[in-house]
Amino acid sequence: MVKIGIIGGSGLDDPKIIENAKDIEVDTSYGAPSSPLKAGKIKGVDVVLLARHGRQHTIPPTHVNFRANIMALKEAGCTHILATTACGSLRQEIGRGDLVIVDQFIDFTRHRQVSFYDKFEPHKAVHTPMADPFNENLRKILIKTAEELKIRHHHKGTVITIEGARFSTRAESRMFRQWGADVINMSIAPEAILAGEAGIPYAAVAMSTDYDCWKTDEEPVTWEAILKIFGKNVEKVTKLLVEAIPKIK
Repeated sequence: MVKIGIIGGSGLDDPKIIENAKDIEVDTSYGAPSSPLKAGKIKGVDVVLLARHGRQHTIPPTHVNFRANIMALKEAGCTHILATTACGSLRQEIGRGDLVIVDQFIDFTRHRQVSFYDKFEPHKAVHTPMADPFNENLRKILIKTAEELKIRHHHKGTVITIEGARFSTRAESRMFRQWGADVINMSIAPEAILAGEAGIPYAAVAMSTDYDCWKTDEEPVTWEAILKIFGKNVEKVTKLLVEAIPKIK
């Protein structure tokens, strides 16, 4: 039986979107997740929504308990995870409001716990393959749905996840472009790593809100600007997930 975990939260708490919604307080062996789980249905499919940074966005990226978040969804019976995130564009062609169905990541975090294993059992080391970290079937469903809805999107992209909570320097932004990154954020890599380790198919929809700071003809990114663009475009992400979820088997 399919049950979809959704990580993000913005715009998806609307009771018109999640039918029969109820909050469930949970705990895990890795601590409490960022928020209570909001369980219900979207178009008849069981879903569980988790707010990555807390419902009031009070948890900075470094302090998100990613292990507890993924484990809470696993223990709730989620068979798949879809994540949403704002991101900065490192490419001219990825404009503000565009969606990117990312297919690769570069993990540039330094202080995150990105394994469920604090130690291995004797002779039982666990090293999770991560060549293709985002589930291809989920990606195809998201891409096809975006095409059907005529939402401007990009079929693939490499996201670099930085530690934060500060934004990049210009030198860093230029370096990330040279490394082959297409978008930048502070959340996706740890989630993808842990979902992979937990054996849960995971895909992410990134919404471009800014151009980081590599473009000298643009104002450097600010949190206020991100919120403005995200607020104007969050309906695209919501619509995409609502239409894609019933297609997941």
